[in-house]
Order: sequence, then structure tokens, then C-alpha cells
Amino acid sequence: MTADSDLKDFIERHARLFVLTGAGCSTNSGIPDYRDGDGQWKRTQPVTYQAFMAGAATRQRYWARSLVGWRHIGTARPNPAHRALARLESAGRSEMLVTQNVDRLHQAAGSADVIDLHGRIDIVRCMACDHVLPREAMQDALTRLNPGWTGRDAARAPDGDADLEAADFADFAVPDCARCGGLLKPDVVFFGESVPRDRVEAAFAHLARADAVLVVGTSLMVRSGFRFVEAAVAAGKPVAAVNLGRTRADALLTLKVAQPCETALAFLLMEGK
Repeated sequence: MTADSDLKDFIERHARLFVLTGAGCSTNSGIPDYRDGDGQWKRTQPVTYQAFMAGAATRQRYWARSLVGWRHIGTARPNPAHRALARLESAGRSEMLVTQNVDRLHQAAGSADVIDLHGRIDIVRCMACDHVLPREAMQDALTRLNPGWTGRDAARAPDGDADLEAADFADFAVPDCARCGGLLKPDVVFFGESVPRDRVEAAFAHLARADAVLVVGTSLMVRSGFRFVEAAVAAGKPVAAVNLGRTRADALLTLKVAQPCETALAFLLMEGK
């Protein structure tokens, strides 16, 4: 059998799939991923929660890069991999889609049953009063305060970041919460920050109801996603993965398909035509 037919057979044999996705699902939408084929960092590691919360200079650097990078992630559109997984849900074969991505492209493609494990990049939250505002509103505020940055461009980086290593961020102005003056942070789980317990518990509840796991576009190097594969294997549930390169779970997989996500899942878009 070919890899495509093996994956199709795996999906057809399991009626309730727990789908876990990562950055590789969105690379064809123009959003870079973090790791290479060996699971190693391609660039400097992302900002940590501790550094963001503790240092004004770190926040200046983050928001300056985000101001430039938002124009790319804010206009990104779903690709065939997102649409294929939405089709899987519409066919009643998906117990739940848990994504490590923060780009909301699964929802844009039509998936309704989604847990955004690491949060949402399109929302900003005040860390003092918990007020939330759309990322577009934050973009407007950043632009008003820093008009000289609006014409800048840079290479795209993961999750709305931009490569501006040589820039001087010392005079970059970061707005505070309009309600309480508190510190504003994107509503995403940074490295070094814990995924909210209710999100994790909801995902595990859906995993318990699933009869197999489908991993799409993630090396699983981050434990927040890998733990679901560990739990599935411990419960005797088979796991199939679509990923270019090594994953942390290679020794645990029932099936691995080393193809781009949109290629491996293309058959789901052909069914019913």
C-alpha cells in the first residue's frame, strides 16, 4: 500500500478521531514553523512568559516585531490541509480537533469543534483586569503610537513575529490597558507558561471518547501536545502522524506519513465529489 492509502485506511477504520495539529498544518498558508526536520529550532527560541512579564524592553521588542508581522498572519487564509480536516469533521469522523496553532485557520476553514490549546493570536488580554480586545485594535494603537514603524518590512517568523534583529526598540511605545493601565499580552500561551487547566481537561475528556489519534503537522517536541499521544498509547489507542521530519513520538506511532499535510490529506477533499 502507498502512504496515502495507508492513511486513508487508518481514518476509515476509526470512527472517532482525536486530531492534534501543529505548525506544519499552516506553513502552506504562509506562516513559518519553528523547527527543522530533526525537531531542532530553526531560529532563536521564542520569547518566554517570564521575560515578557518581567521586562519592558522585552515587551517593546515583542510588540514592535508583532506590529510588522501582523500584516502577514492577520491576512493568512486556510489551505487545503485545514479544509481537509474541516471535511473530516463534517463527515462526523472527528471527536475533537486540538490545535497547538494560534492562527484560528481551522475555524476559518469551517471546523467548529476546536480546542485552541495555546490560545488565540487574534485577541489581546490585560494581565491585570482580564479585559480583552481584538488584535486589530492593538494594531491600531501600536500604529498610532509608532507611525515610523508602519512602513517597515521584514522576513516572516512564526505566529505573527517578524525578523527585526538589527532594529533599535528603545523608543518603541507599547500601549497599556485602556481600562486599568495594566500590561497587555497576546492571549496565547508563551513558552514557560502553563496551558489553562480547563483546556487540558477538556482535551483529555475528548481523547477518552476517541478511538484513535491523528497527528498533523507537529514534531510533538512540546510536552503540551506530546502528552496526548502518550496517554493514547497508554490506553491502547493507535496513533497516526503526518509530519515532515522526526517527531518525539516516532517510536509510539502506528503509522507515519512523511508528506506535506495538504498532500497527505488531499483524499479527504476528493471524497464525495
